[in-house]
Amino acid sequence: MASRDSEDTGSGSGASGLVHHQHQNSQTSSMTAAVGAAGGGAGSGGGMPVGAVAAGSSQAAGAGEAAGRVSNVQRIQQKKAQVRAWPRDKKLEKLAIYSSCRADENCRCNGWKNPTPPAHPARPDTPQPAAPPSQPCRSCTHTLGDHVSHLESAGDDDLDRLLSIVVDVENLFICVHREEDPDTKQVYSYLFRRLRKCILQVSPPTVEGPLGTPPFERPSIFKGVTNFVLHKFNHLQQKDFQMMSDLAKMFLHCLNHWRLETPSARRAHTTVEESSAYKVNYTRWLCFSYVPQLCDSLPHHETTTIFGRTFLRAVFHTLRKQLLDKFRAEKDKMPAEKKLLLLNHFPRFLSMLEEEVYSNTSPIWDTDYRPQLPPHLHNQAAERGSTAARGEFERLSVQPGEGQYTTVSLTPATRRQRLDDRGEKREGDDLSESMINKRIKIETEDLGEETVAEVVATITDPRKMIGPEVLFSENAARDEAAKLEERKGNIEFHVIGNSLTQKVSKQTMLWLIGLQNVFSHQLPRMPKDYITRLVFDPKHCTLALIKENRPIGGICFRMFAAQGFTEIVFCAVTSNEQVKGYGTHMMNHLKDYHVKNNVLHFLTFADEFAIGYFKKQGFSKDIQLSRSVYQGYIKDYEGATLMGCELNPNIVYTEFTAVIRRQKEIIKKLIERKQSEIRKVHPGLTCFRDGVREIPIESIPGIREAGWKGPATPSRSSRSPTHEQQQDPECLHSMLKTLLCNVKSHAAAWPFQVPVDPNEVPDYYDHIKYPMDLKTMTERLKANYYVNARLFNADMLRIFKNCRFYNHPETEYYKCANNLEKYYINKVKELGLLENKEKT
Repeated sequence: MASRDSEDTGSGSGASGLVHHQHQNSQTSSMTAAVGAAGGGAGSGGGMPVGAVAAGSSQAAGAGEAAGRVSNVQRIQQKKAQVRAWPRDKKLEKLAIYSSCRADENCRCNGWKNPTPPAHPARPDTPQPAAPPSQPCRSCTHTLGDHVSHLESAGDDDLDRLLSIVVDVENLFICVHREEDPDTKQVYSYLFRRLRKCILQVSPPTVEGPLGTPPFERPSIFKGVTNFVLHKFNHLQQKDFQMMSDLAKMFLHCLNHWRLETPSARRAHTTVEESSAYKVNYTRWLCFSYVPQLCDSLPHHETTTIFGRTFLRAVFHTLRKQLLDKFRAEKDKMPAEKKLLLLNHFPRFLSMLEEEVYSNTSPIWDTDYRPQLPPHLHNQAAERGSTAARGEFERLSVQPGEGQYTTVSLTPATRRQRLDDRGEKREGDDLSESMINKRIKIETEDLGEETVAEVVATITDPRKMIGPEVLFSENAARDEAAKLEERKGNIEFHVIGNSLTQKVSKQTMLWLIGLQNVFSHQLPRMPKDYITRLVFDPKHCTLALIKENRPIGGICFRMFAAQGFTEIVFCAVTSNEQVKGYGTHMMNHLKDYHVKNNVLHFLTFADEFAIGYFKKQGFSKDIQLSRSVYQGYIKDYEGATLMGCELNPNIVYTEFTAVIRRQKEIIKKLIERKQSEIRKVHPGLTCFRDGVREIPIESIPGIREAGWKGPATPSRSSRSPTHEQQQDPECLHSMLKTLLCNVKSHAAAWPFQVPVDPNEVPDYYDHIKYPMDLKTMTERLKANYYVNARLFNADMLRIFKNCRFYNHPETEYYKCANNLEKYYINKVKELGLLENKEKT
């Protein structure tokens, strides 16, 4: 398991490629290649490189263009590999061209220029002698060394990272001059200046400004399409459901590799407002999805994970038409199985998806929507001891970049016990003692503390409890076998490191050498000298996993105690000792070590092979630590993803799974006791056959024995459940948020989205003294202004009243107010937010 990789070389030949924006012809060809990749057969999944050629494609032109794009990527990587192989003095000369002069504070030269450039420049892949550091600059006459003095102490990795940005800058420079579309040219120019500035400031490339940061809308297109498949097809048999999931993968893959229509071309058939919104998303797509596929110095995001329903609505019709037209044009060259899939099933799939995309009442775009898994996935989950099936639907059941890892809270009593076992007391313990006692009372109020204590005392063997053992297996935890080996003394864990001030024992040096061999063998893409330098660096430590007096795994890390975080550099277990739970147990030991030292944040750059491991250990791409805390302390790595983990100081991580298992045992025992009490079967009710319309709930036989409790007072019994729910501020806020979103999405809501502009309607505020609009209501809802539904209802009705007061009954605005008010009143009745007398 490698945490990151600093090498990012490619294959191919020739000079650097271009990030040139292609349009209609290449667009459909790239989609064809994507379809061939995603829809090649049942169970196919995962993405292909940008513009990858579909296996078995019979269209020469499409294959040629796709191959050209692959070759383009390869040429760029080839160029980067070449500059990385240059000698150090040649690298410095190249960087000097993009570095400002530091000889004099008054010198404004922003790049060294060769006074005697060759008349006929050689090919980029031809070795060229480097200019001496004393060579003067043609612009400012200062020497080459003055332009790179700040890079003299930089390591080879830092120089290679900057040279990679230089290659991307040169590619973008060509694109700026070749691009004809003004909007695209403007974006290329911005990215060129941004990367140029990053070289000058020796800072990591980022896209900053008014565009925001991904994701731009939730739920994402990926999540929405996943919900769509589960919502519409969970009743199908396994084979048919698999086909629909393959079609969903194909659609997402096509969208990730689709080239958007330029804003200037789109203005011809859209309104001004739609064109303005589309231009923003087009710019975001270029900066975060399209250009970073070739200029890998920029952070890359898939289109379907950072955009949502608004983006999909804007491009769906065009994408659908181009896909279906391409399939029909090539139907004679398709195999029979592929023709049936693309010409019969895919159009029906797109039609059903279109209804959900443009419907204002579709549940798949609700952030709180939880779809029901089909029966065969439920069965697989039970067989594998997991709540999520893997394999055939794994790609659609995972939410990359959106989901959060699950956190489980221990009971307060267990927390106190663990803290006492450590023999330490942390800040805030005195303050939280009363809260802990209060929580115990709340959690055990229904059962009683004596009942819980009695249940805990009777638990002996969890295998004797009821419930599916496939879900509550005694050895379900990944680290259980490793913990058993540690108790037997077969393995040991030691935090070791080199030192320049103290004598290092021979045993420690032998273990460090062994760890260097483990990391070098398990991380073949990492330079061995780089591994050696960090393992033996006195500022780095390594948690060593020792078996039979030799290291079989370890985690190399550097602790920044003053900043409150630790960077994990390498993490690996030797191949013949993997799949034994060592990795999880090793990480848990590291977490306990850092909690003891009051360092509660981990950061690491994980490569594509290690992201899964770190997710299982509680790491996430959503970094909880402020960027200002770690920026400048750790280096960025190409082809790797920054992940973080926040530690809970109240948890002993090496004992975490045992505590969870204990809690499961308690719950199962309580279920068993409760079932033994209510196992009596009562005769069914027959009074309804005689015409009785309703009966008191408490008169149902056995309902009180099952634990039902009646209302405390007669006044509460007269209230409807929805009225009780709205007394809860969180429940009320959730209901009002849902209602407001539905109103804003209605077709008649467009005149009321934002406040009336006084420049467009000068006398509006002379007539309307108390204006209101949906944007203001959204801001009030966020500020918790609506403490009850009556305030919300008053503001909403004021919108319609103001509109009808100012506008003539024959105007479009007047009709929109009536239609939207009718829709709003119906939704209020459905939710039961207000009494009938309050709705009018």
